[in-house]
Amino acid sequence: MAFIKIENLFKKFGTMVAVNHIDLEVIQGEILTLLGPSGCGKTTTLRCIAGLERPDEGDVLIDGKPMFSKGFVPPSQREIGMVFQNYAVWPHLRVFDNVAYGLKLQRLPKEEIKRRVNEVLESVGLSGLGKRYPGQLSGGQQQRVALARALVRNPKVLLLDEPLSNLDAKLRERMRFEIKSLVRRMNMTSVYVTHDQAEAMVISDRIAVMESGNIVQVGAPEEIYKKPANRFVADFIGTTNFIPGEIAEIRENQIYVTTEFGQKILCKVFDSATAVPDQKVHVSIRPEDIEVYAEPSGSRDNVFKGTIMHRAYLGNFLNFFVNVDHTMIRVQVPYHLRQKEGEELYLYLNPEKCIALP
Repeated sequence: MAFIKIENLFKKFGTMVAVNHIDLEVIQGEILTLLGPSGCGKTTTLRCIAGLERPDEGDVLIDGKPMFSKGFVPPSQREIGMVFQNYAVWPHLRVFDNVAYGLKLQRLPKEEIKRRVNEVLESVGLSGLGKRYPGQLSGGQQQRVALARALVRNPKVLLLDEPLSNLDAKLRERMRFEIKSLVRRMNMTSVYVTHDQAEAMVISDRIAVMESGNIVQVGAPEEIYKKPANRFVADFIGTTNFIPGEIAEIRENQIYVTTEFGQKILCKVFDSATAVPDQKVHVSIRPEDIEVYAEPSGSRDNVFKGTIMHRAYLGNFLNFFVNVDHTMIRVQVPYHLRQKEGEELYLYLNPEKCIALP
């Protein structure tokens, strides 16, 4: 059941279209991430859900209630909690007072405020730090204060706008799991905004990839990664090789693509209904899906001879950059392989892992 429903949402600033008539549903209890590069419209969409921006057209429904079409519902009445990119905690207030601020505006009894603040501080790992000022905390602790303040009012919806972008890499990785675990325990419907594809893959139940104000694909992280809808999605999610070519032959759900280096690649077809011979495509294959051999491995499709141009050691694996007739192909291989730059090897591109994208 959709707990948040976005209908035909359109927003522009001057002549620039930020959100271009998008439709999207967020299921109750799930974490949905809006993912895309800067300027794609993800934060504007989030701010429309929060009521911090008013769309030019369309509507947002939260728990079945329209937020714009039947009169503007202000943010304070939407039962949402929001965590901002820059934390937005008040430096002159102690941690306890930062978290309690919204409850004090509701004029709740002091004992009720104390109980709820202490409970939420414990849930985010800040128990015993209520008397400190934000300046006495680490970046990760300040982010937890912002999260506690968003959660203390028991909102129906949690909105997070790139909440980890100001943290260092190690802390950012740990906080991903902490936020996901906390939201799971509270069974809260959440919309998370980020430009970090690894963050989106870890934290999300579903991902909505945005480009230039449009939603180009929605799906589970594994689906987005393994079955990208187009070149933009394949390129933005993870690392992939793009080998240009033209469709030479179509066979049900597979096609042969003549590559720019003159050889044919057998791969999956993106859409058998629209694929036509001589159509220009890019064959996408992830570096980890390519196998390497010192000698050719039998007579099968998609085996190509190349020369290692660059060898990059990354600890738990190696990256080979292999020149196949002037086309550079990136391959991820086990760290113990001993092949050196300048040596020849054979690449096997598994047809089941090759996707031809228009």
